[in-house]
Amino acid sequence: MSYVSNTPPITAIKTSRNEKITSVALLGFGTVGRSVAKILCERRTDGLRLTHIYNRGIARKKVDWVPADVHWTENIEEVLTADVDVLVELMGGLNPAGDWIRRALASGKSVVTANKQLIAHAGPELMDIARQAKRHIAFGASVAGGVPVISGLQEGLAGDRLSKIYGILNGTCNYILSQIENRGIPFSEALAEAQTLGYAEADASDDVDGLDARAKLTILTRIGLRSNVATEEIACGTIRIIGAVDFEYARQLGCTIRQVSWAELDGDHLYAAVRPALVKLSSPLARVEGGQNSVMATGNFGGETVFAGHGAGGNPTAVAVVSDIIAIAGLSNGESRGFVDSPQASPSVTADFTTRHYLRFTIADRPGIIAALAKILSDCEINIDSILQKPGYSKSSLPFVITLEACKTSLVERALEQIAHLDFLVQLTINLPILD
Repeated sequence: MSYVSNTPPITAIKTSRNEKITSVALLGFGTVGRSVAKILCERRTDGLRLTHIYNRGIARKKVDWVPADVHWTENIEEVLTADVDVLVELMGGLNPAGDWIRRALASGKSVVTANKQLIAHAGPELMDIARQAKRHIAFGASVAGGVPVISGLQEGLAGDRLSKIYGILNGTCNYILSQIENRGIPFSEALAEAQTLGYAEADASDDVDGLDARAKLTILTRIGLRSNVATEEIACGTIRIIGAVDFEYARQLGCTIRQVSWAELDGDHLYAAVRPALVKLSSPLARVEGGQNSVMATGNFGGETVFAGHGAGGNPTAVAVVSDIIAIAGLSNGESRGFVDSPQASPSVTADFTTRHYLRFTIADRPGIIAALAKILSDCEINIDSILQKPGYSKSSLPFVITLEACKTSLVERALEQIAHLDFLVQLTINLPILD
């Protein structure tokens, strides 16, 4: 197993009086934009020159540490028509950011972006536009912030044939789950604290419901597994269902709970999903806490490589952005960067993994419950592995757990459809895969 830290290699650009300066326009002056601007301002002698900053309400954004010759504007046309080498897009969203990037590429500018949703939905199209214009598009900051997983998959592991990519791609979920685990607080309280501390947006749905991680997994699947996949084809599961009691039972099983993104290529099938799952305490995923990210890639020849580090925050993400700018500055017009070749495989996408399963039931206790559940599971050709019940809970709302031997997810879902009609249930059953 090999490891990659969260500090991407940066090749300094040698400068001389005759060497071309790489001019950079920055779209967005938020947390990441400010950090990118600081790095660029400090590296003006390295051949990088920040020339334009675009943001809405620009007057409130201006700072005195940006050199006086940088042009501040809230008119996007002034940037798109300017003679700059690289456009850095940090606004986010599909539009207007997508239209601005298309125009920039078509007009002869290279592009660096941290926009995961845009790259997930339109990455191959944008790469085609860049190729036709003999420009470059780079998006190393779109997945795992400052962790160099994109460049690692594209370049560092280019000699291998990868079959599996999985990991923790959302720091907000990781923070929330860590708080539930360590302090025993409910999801709602952990989310509110994450929002207060700035780890989660006011509307954290993209994070907690898996949409953010799904976009990142789409990008990793295209690059690492060379497979065409539409974002909407990847199944998502929410962490809203996880309670402190689930961590108590997980510990009895030698596990913890993390939001795991998983893609595995098996012939003509791509197994892919983003969902909370039980992971062994001995797994590297179990040791990922707070805002950190971890991505593991399994190759046919090189085995498993782990990329880990800070997946969010202004400075780590800005390092990835500036690294992409430096890489583009060192390329010639004939070279390409991004989706080097369009993925050739178009596998069918399914979330029907074969794993062990954790089922947490909350019931109004009475005789015969285990027998009723066991009959349904048996009828669906599912074997029970263990039954766990912690004392001290009310008989009117009693949580207990059944773990299942390895079986297809579709079989478990079929059984749960029948179980949902049983009158002793007081909450929907929680179904989590157990990843060995």
